[in-house]
This record gives sequence, structure tokens and C-alpha cells, in this order.
Amino acid sequence: MSIKWFFFIFFCLGVIFLSFFIGPTGFIPPGGLGKAIIWEIRAPRVMLAAFCGAMLAASGASLQAIFRNPLVDPYLLGLSSGGALGCALSVAFFPWLPVPLAAFLGASLAAFLTYSLARLEGSASRLALILSGVIVSAFLMAIVSLIKFLLDPHRMSEVVLWMMGSFALARWETVKTTAPFMCVGAAVLVALRHRLNVLSLSEEEAKSLGVSVGRERVLIISAVTLGVGATVAAAGIIGWAGLMVPHLVRLSFGPENERVLPASLLAGAAVLVAADTLARSVSSFDLPVGILTAILGVPFFVYLLRKARGEWP
Repeated sequence: MSIKWFFFIFFCLGVIFLSFFIGPTGFIPPGGLGKAIIWEIRAPRVMLAAFCGAMLAASGASLQAIFRNPLVDPYLLGLSSGGALGCALSVAFFPWLPVPLAAFLGASLAAFLTYSLARLEGSASRLALILSGVIVSAFLMAIVSLIKFLLDPHRMSEVVLWMMGSFALARWETVKTTAPFMCVGAAVLVALRHRLNVLSLSEEEAKSLGVSVGRERVLIISAVTLGVGATVAAAGIIGWAGLMVPHLVRLSFGPENERVLPASLLAGAAVLVAADTLARSVSSFDLPVGILTAILGVPFFVYLLRKARGEWP
């Protein structure tokens, strides 16, 4: 292990560790009453943010590689819209259906619709998948807006909070029910990290190397759907983390996906934990972390758009 990797791992784990003790009331020592606060309130929130951040960043790195587009993030395929639709349907019409399961099913439906729409003209090319994702996302968000319009205002607040993205309601039960899905999705992406460099080539070049482009792409998108569906189920819509983190990692570790993917896992966990710690510490009320990541993400997106102009197909 190089010195750079050692300090990188130490820094990321240090950020996560310190977040257990920092909050709106300042630094809480680990002993006495602080132990109960840390274990029952802080720990599940920090752990859930770490799992979600790692999954979103790894998904972003994988999708940016297979689509050869630096502006792609895990929500490009309409996964966030599908998760939000599942949540809205659960709250409005199917209260017996657990919200995490409904969000996952909604994200899966979005991925299926996107891929099916992209294949209408034959093979699902990169451009077709991107355009299909935009169409499916717009359609599903229109349905979510309709549900919000018809829903009782008192119940609508739950959907609104969900769409903002927040770890305020994180509990150990939430971690237990959603983290395993994120771990499985991340494990598949890590196992396929050696394939990402090949899949980032043109389809003709990848096929000439003996790679089944369609099958590999479906497998990666399925892993992303599983993991991101679980993040939406756990905390709602948290955008931009999957877009920003992989680029920050590439600045330090280069473009090789064998290094970018595991580094994105660690960096994503640290970045989202730090963002959530800032969100709950910056004021007396609990600011949804999705708002903070959006504020930071918009200027970053503009920077990438200017930088990538003319460089990516």
C-alpha cells in the first residue's frame, strides 16, 4: 500500500469517526450520558450516511465509466424518481407496504422502463440510455407531483421530506434493512471494476476484446439499481454525491477504474457523513442533507459542463 493510499484511508475513516461525536450541541465525550446519545442517535445516522455515500459514489464512478460521460450520476436512469414514486404510493395508497421496499421496487421499475425504452430501436446504446433516463425521470416525477397534489396535506409532508433527502429519521432498524442491499450492490461493482476500463471503450472495441457489452452493462446497471434503490429507501433523494465524488477521486488517483472505484467508496462515505454532520450542526434545526449537496453540486456541475464540452461524445 502506497503512502497516498494510507493517508487517504486514514483521513476518510477519521472523518467518519469524528462525526460520531460532533452535532448541534457541539462535541460530546464518549462517556456517561454521551455514550447513550452516540450509540442510539448518532451512530445509526453516521453509519447510514456512510453506506449511502459509498454506494452513491461507487455507482457514479461506474456509470460515468460505462457511459463515457462525466456528467452522469446514479440518478440519470430515473432511479431517484422511481424511488420517490414508490415512497409516494406507499404513503398515499398502500400504507401496508413498507416504504423501503416500495422505494426499491420503484427504482427497479424505473431502471426497467429506461432500458426497455432504450432498446426500442435495437441495441441500447449509451446515448439511447441517457435520453431514455431523462424521459422516464420526467414522467415519474410528474406522477409524484400528481400524488402530492391529491394527497392530504398532513400526509404530504412525509413525501416532501423524503424528496429532500435526510438522515434525520435514521435508526438501527433502517440500517439493518437497507445496508445489506447497498453492500451487495457495491460488492458487485467492486468485483467488476476491472471490466469498467474495457466498457469505457467504444462498443466495437469492447466487443473485439471478447466482452459481452450488453450483458456486462445490464449487470452493472442492476447492481446500481439495487444499491441506489436502497439509498433512496433509507434516506430519500440525495443528489450530486455520485457526480462530485468520483471526479474528486480521479484528481488524486488518476482515471484507472481499478483504483477509482474502491477510492470512491471510501471518499463517498466520508463526504456524505461530513455533509450530514455539517447539515445537522449548522443551525438549530435539522437541515436535510439533500439541500446541502444540491447547493454544493450545482456549481460543480457547471464546472464539469464547461470542462467536458467537446471532450465526450
